[in-house]
Amino acid sequence: MADGGPEAGRPQSVLFMCGQNVIRSVMAEVLAKHYFGRSLYVASAGVRPGDNDPFVEAALDELGLTIGKHRPHSLEDLEDLNFDLIVTLAPEAHHAALDLTARYPVEVEYWPTMDPTLAAGGSREQTLNAYRALRDTLVDRVRDRFRYAAKARV
Repeated sequence: MADGGPEAGRPQSVLFMCGQNVIRSVMAEVLAKHYFGRSLYVASAGVRPGDNDPFVEAALDELGLTIGKHRPHSLEDLEDLNFDLIVTLAPEAHHAALDLTARYPVEVEYWPTMDPTLAAGGSREQTLNAYRALRDTLVDRVRDRFRYAAKARV
């Protein structure tokens, strides 16, 4: 497993995975498509299905981004798993991705990220702040990890 530095090379396709494909992996997918969509095929999935989270849309909207018509999907919903890189954002997803490496030759990176739903129970603003913090963390991680790819194509 690579640490995600420039020496890790340039993947052509990346799958972001989390538990339910409703928060972390969706945000990462939208951000990667925004910054690198012309040079990188990006998708996302969860270990199990879930329901869209309105706070994700609110946090992305502040950057002028949207999840569009995204519907959460699980690994079983994907037509194929022919990705160069799987980035996991939750322990459950990481274990599932490692199981996949027994059947598919794919690199797996684990980016531990906080679950903003743990801020639930606070005010709407406190909850939204947790989603903003996750979004900002993912902006930095996505841009840092794939920046090398964008520069390599110039």
